[in-house]
Amino acid sequence: MIETEKDNRKLVERAVLVAVQEPHIPPEVVREHIYELNELVNTMGVPVIGDIIVSLRMPQPKFYIGSGKAEEINQQLKDMEADCLIFDCELAPSQQRNWEKLTKICVIDRQEVILDIFAARATTREAILQVELARMQYSLPRLTRAWTHLSRQQGGAKGTRGEGEKQIEVDRRLVQKRISKLKKEIIEVEKKRITQRKKRAVSTVHHAAIVGYTNAGKSTLMRAISGADVLVEDKLFATLDPTTRRVKLPSGREILLTDTVGFVRKLPHSLVEAFKSTLEEAVLADFIILVLDVSSRYLEDHRKVTIEVLQELGAEDKEVITVYNKADLLDDPVLKARLEASTPGALFVSAGKGTGIDLLTKRIDEKISISSITLHLKVPLDRYDIISRLHRVGNVLSLKYEDTGDADIIAAVEPKDLKQFEKFTVQK
Repeated sequence: MIETEKDNRKLVERAVLVAVQEPHIPPEVVREHIYELNELVNTMGVPVIGDIIVSLRMPQPKFYIGSGKAEEINQQLKDMEADCLIFDCELAPSQQRNWEKLTKICVIDRQEVILDIFAARATTREAILQVELARMQYSLPRLTRAWTHLSRQQGGAKGTRGEGEKQIEVDRRLVQKRISKLKKEIIEVEKKRITQRKKRAVSTVHHAAIVGYTNAGKSTLMRAISGADVLVEDKLFATLDPTTRRVKLPSGREILLTDTVGFVRKLPHSLVEAFKSTLEEAVLADFIILVLDVSSRYLEDHRKVTIEVLQELGAEDKEVITVYNKADLLDDPVLKARLEASTPGALFVSAGKGTGIDLLTKRIDEKISISSITLHLKVPLDRYDIISRLHRVGNVLSLKYEDTGDADIIAAVEPKDLKQFEKFTVQK
């Protein structure tokens, strides 16, 4: 919940949203964007009491929109007794200050909403540091605002209106110092993560990344496939930190599945940069499981945004298994037929109800079996190093100890690893 920093702290309880319709943007797109902003604000925990769409030929320097329209909106805010105004577009620091001076209430933009949600949901040390850095960089040019979130950041400095230029300069130096410290800490955390990835790369266990628009059901799908206890919430950005689980497939092969942060349109650039470390899982994975909410009226747009983010990350050439989730809510046979035609091989599942998950695991199994070779080996017990290596670089499908003292093993390995096991291979 947003808090003000005047004489008495209070919670924002009545927010009004503003979206701008420029000449090149169709009305239905603007309505779609303000609907998503409404979802974001609800996720943040702030009730929305109304929204306003403003037609605009070109942005204006003072309020982003014209002064006359700004005065009209100010009167509407008073009539509705709103205590927060939230813009779908990005406001310059001076524009936020001008709005707050005019309205005498908290004024923020979509970028600050997303930063607030990320700050509330980050759990790992890296995510917490990345979000704090993004918020500090966002807040630095806004220290003279009447409403600021700096007091809610660990190590942050308060900057309120009316304290004088000297105090603002002190605050600015404190924030810049904190930014510098955060960058150093993030570098250290990244070094540890790179080391962990190198260890993972030693294993030939295949790796798939689950990607998709926020709230498409990625975490629910992860839980349905792995059976692991993964956070599942019907909220935007329920998952910020990548969660990786080892999953045993029907054939006995194993795969690493990673649940990644959800994508969203107009994601602040600072957060794209901050979370590239987590989204890189999609780049490093052997293939991608693209999850789409088939019940969403914005399905095609969500697919487009997701593909664009994957292209930005350099993962556009990865093999993709397309999964239309929430298929139990799809009651339009024409839409289903169109989707089947446009994405051959796509699967329709309901992760929440568990339907179609067996078909998905079978598809994953088939995909990883293409590149691996199944071996039948007999390994003497005094060569436990070979057995250990098989577990490390391959998938041990079965292991039986015989009376002869040998281990009878069926294992799947990559072609590049065949040579080190050929001495123990049973000839057909």
